[in-house]
Amino acid sequence: MNICVFLSAADLDERYTRPAREFAKLLGKGGHTLVWGGSDVGLMKVVADGVREAGGRLLGVSVEFLSAKAHPGADEMVIASDLAERKKLLLEKADAVVIMVGGTGTLDEATEILELKKHGRTDKPVVLLNTAGFYDGLETQFRRMEDEGFLPRPLSELVFFAEDPAGALAYLEASSRIR
Repeated sequence: MNICVFLSAADLDERYTRPAREFAKLLGKGGHTLVWGGSDVGLMKVVADGVREAGGRLLGVSVEFLSAKAHPGADEMVIASDLAERKKLLLEKADAVVIMVGGTGTLDEATEILELKKHGRTDKPVVLLNTAGFYDGLETQFRRMEDEGFLPRPLSELVFFAEDPAGALAYLEASSRIR
């Protein structure tokens, strides 16, 4: 399965890198392909290196202005002209999406895939990996949106909230068998 991971390129402490390494190892050992922003820095590098070490394949989609930071060990690297094209290519190449910890770019990518699902433009499974409670506030906001009628579909049809890497991958693998 091609699993797109939206995540930070920042250098982060162990409470975020340890679960990211764990997820990468599970992804690689499971024979999956990581589809990611292609960066060789921060958490993106941690996950890419972990997938590679565990025998998985790397498919990166970088963007022209960040291409100098592209991971040199990718099996395939596509360079998009801008961030909008990058998002489009990441989603086209993926069978499923995992949202890991990140900043505004990750949040932008996350809301894009959820908006596509909300409107029935994709049925790809989406997991929000809530490492160290990072997305507790966002989950609360999404639940409020659902409760107050802002979502035309149940939140459970849009995203699965996972507390740990094993739960995230198990959900994706189960979803791929059902589809």
